[in-house]
Amino acid sequence: MNSEEGFKKACGIFPGGVSSPVRAYKAVGGHPPVIRQGKGPIITDIDGKDYIDFVLSFGPLILGHADSDVLASIGATASKGLSFGGLSETEIQLGEALTRAVPGLDRIRFVNSGTEAAMSALRLARAFTGRNRIVKFAGGYHGHSDALLVKAGSGGATFGIPTSAGVPEAVIQDTVVLPYNDTQALRDFFKREGKTVAALILEPVAGNMGVVPPDEEFLLAARDVTEGNGALLIADEIITGFRLTYGGAQVLFGMEPDLTLLGKIIGGGMPVGAYGGREDIMKMVAPEGPVYQAGTLSGNPVAMAAGLATLAKLRTPALYSLLEEKSRILAEGILSTARHLGLPVQLNRMGSMMTLFFSSHPVTDLESAERSDIRLFSIFHQEARREGLLLPPSQYEALFLSTCHDDRIVGEALERFKRALEKTRAQA
Repeated sequence: MNSEEGFKKACGIFPGGVSSPVRAYKAVGGHPPVIRQGKGPIITDIDGKDYIDFVLSFGPLILGHADSDVLASIGATASKGLSFGGLSETEIQLGEALTRAVPGLDRIRFVNSGTEAAMSALRLARAFTGRNRIVKFAGGYHGHSDALLVKAGSGGATFGIPTSAGVPEAVIQDTVVLPYNDTQALRDFFKREGKTVAALILEPVAGNMGVVPPDEEFLLAARDVTEGNGALLIADEIITGFRLTYGGAQVLFGMEPDLTLLGKIIGGGMPVGAYGGREDIMKMVAPEGPVYQAGTLSGNPVAMAAGLATLAKLRTPALYSLLEEKSRILAEGILSTARHLGLPVQLNRMGSMMTLFFSSHPVTDLESAERSDIRLFSIFHQEARREGLLLPPSQYEALFLSTCHDDRIVGEALERFKRALEKTRAQA
């Protein structure tokens, strides 16, 4: 069986042939490779073709594929049992590591996904404040719970579905959507209606309309307007947590959210999510308080072990500096080549996450991201695949680097990007 045959078979089993729409190649043409294995920065498909991987499971694999220490930790833990339906030592250890690393994370609750974390945090915010309204930003994706599937990014942006079918109007009537990075719109809304808001949820660095860094004044305003109106500020660090620095974007920007969402990296590649924050808020979570949330596999010991091993390696002080330098070299090389070829591009980067937009205008929010040339991106993606580069199949996703993307790999990747961009220019 080759990748084409495998995908055809998958289409008869899974909707669209995938278990998550962000993995589909509908927006870029062709079929996804059927993956056999990953090691370090390399993915190999069942055809035997190697790719330099910049997807990295959409962010969790900051140490690359099949890290030996993570695998050893998983193996040692799994040999004692896969799940207990009870408290485990690794759960306590990872909880301790996270509450020490993330400012304001007094208490934490593990769940199984980022969607669960966001959904649970909103329920908690509504209970704590006694209010119903939630404020989010256009292009921000916080999982697929009903109340948050309004002008969502990620797959929702790719397929042009601002609100999913099957979401009742009554469920989203208390969800307010504002433009990302628009400080004045944020202040104006809270001046008018801030006392009705339970929580404002945002990604400190947007990663689901492509990478869009925040304006510093915008982040300061988010804290100011929520605090001034008795609303909670929820930092969605599912992508950025431990990606930009140890502890997350809130360490980098000096943010002080009331609640924080975590996922991806804290599970080392295993399914995981978490929400936590101020002790007075988290005391409302059952069984200590009246806000019910549960999960059979929450705090799974194997996922906890993978997260512990990952965080242990991320504590190395020089690691993030090295990631920053490699990411800078890659980004500057791609941008230089594209502009030399006369391609209309913007490259947004924060640390080891970046997005190349095919646009002649700066990308600062969802509206400017949507002005990108999707046709050019599709051509580029196809050529990059031929050159052995594995990229997210959407203009609105982030590329990620790992600690395994060393100087040799980055240099080889730049040569492949150059050839892919040259072929894109020839078809523009």
